[in-house]
Amino acid sequence: MTTARDAGAYAREESEMRICPNALLRPFAGAVAVLAVTAFVGEPLRAAEPIVLSIIDTGGDLASTQVIIENYKKANPDKIKEIRIQRAPAPELPAKIKAQQDAGRLDINLVLTGQDGGAFLAANNQLIKIPDFEKQFPRDEMTPAGKALYDEGRDYMVPSVGNAGGPVFVYNPSKVPNPPKTAEELLAWAKANPGRLMYARPANSGPGRSIVLGMAHILNDSKPLDPDKGWDKTWAYLKELGQYVEYYPTGTAITLKEFAQGQRWIIAGIMEWDMKPRAQSVIPPDSKITILQNTTFVVDGHYWCIPAGVPKEQVDVILDLMKFMRRPEQQVLSWPGFIGPTITAATMEKAPKEIQELVKEFWRPEYDEVGTKWKVSPPLGVKELSYAMDRWDREVGANQVKK
Repeated sequence: MTTARDAGAYAREESEMRICPNALLRPFAGAVAVLAVTAFVGEPLRAAEPIVLSIIDTGGDLASTQVIIENYKKANPDKIKEIRIQRAPAPELPAKIKAQQDAGRLDINLVLTGQDGGAFLAANNQLIKIPDFEKQFPRDEMTPAGKALYDEGRDYMVPSVGNAGGPVFVYNPSKVPNPPKTAEELLAWAKANPGRLMYARPANSGPGRSIVLGMAHILNDSKPLDPDKGWDKTWAYLKELGQYVEYYPTGTAITLKEFAQGQRWIIAGIMEWDMKPRAQSVIPPDSKITILQNTTFVVDGHYWCIPAGVPKEQVDVILDLMKFMRRPEQQVLSWPGFIGPTITAATMEKAPKEIQELVKEFWRPEYDEVGTKWKVSPPLGVKELSYAMDRWDREVGANQVKK
């Protein structure tokens, strides 16, 4: 199985596969800059110093939103003088931030993360509580997926992009002519084809996480939103399935690489990580998906949040950037990331024509049935997700996780 692009290049990047926004995009002109001023009695108004925006991305959010961030900088040179970007796996994020917080020398003032990294930071009380959260970021402007993410991250994390997520299973049709249609068939297929099924460590992979969270619904477990007391079937199933998984990589990129090279025939997927790799020729465009019987799609998305300890003058600018990011004319530019806007008004019809054509080319008809044929569930809460990821590491991944 070959691709037009070397998939291995993506495996060198940490965490989720990092793909820059599609080259066809060009930043749109933003809103007119508004000077931030500080008043002093008896003194003239003075413009605040523009800040260095220092971003860490642990969930691949820049593939959707980097163009928006750059638009804000162009429209507001008085607020942002420079953008610095670094990336890290989500599980490493809390320790990285804590070391800086303990030293009193934060060099990160904006975190872009998935539900995994956000859950870790929130559980550790490492984020600022955003003032007037509901007033500054109204919930009623958001899509159903956006509202689900909003409710989980309320007061601390602002959703940037999101959709129904998954789980889906991406497969090679030349190797798997009759893909599994039920959980039982998937287990039987994995047993008959040891090592050919792969998913990444859920604590650092959206597709891996979707399999774990989604299986609780597929198996009709007693409490799909309670991984501690309601996932008896799920934990047993994942352990049994793990007997036929060669190893669990630390991020999604490796699963894509080995799928493209023909080492794996079925890998975990979600809407974003099915469409984007095909659009970027990381996996063959003829790859297909199977959706197991009784699947409920679990909402997936990305958040923006601010570490505790960031100075107020920086917080004020970053909150203004967050509001800018939610504008419909900016949100439509996130569509090439194949996860989609969280603002209802940012419909596909309002996106530039080239974006509409790109998404249409790689969209699947199965995704039009989400919400009708396939139910949709909110994600786990912060505590529940942290528990599930930790328990998977201990009881399922154990000695099988490797880089």
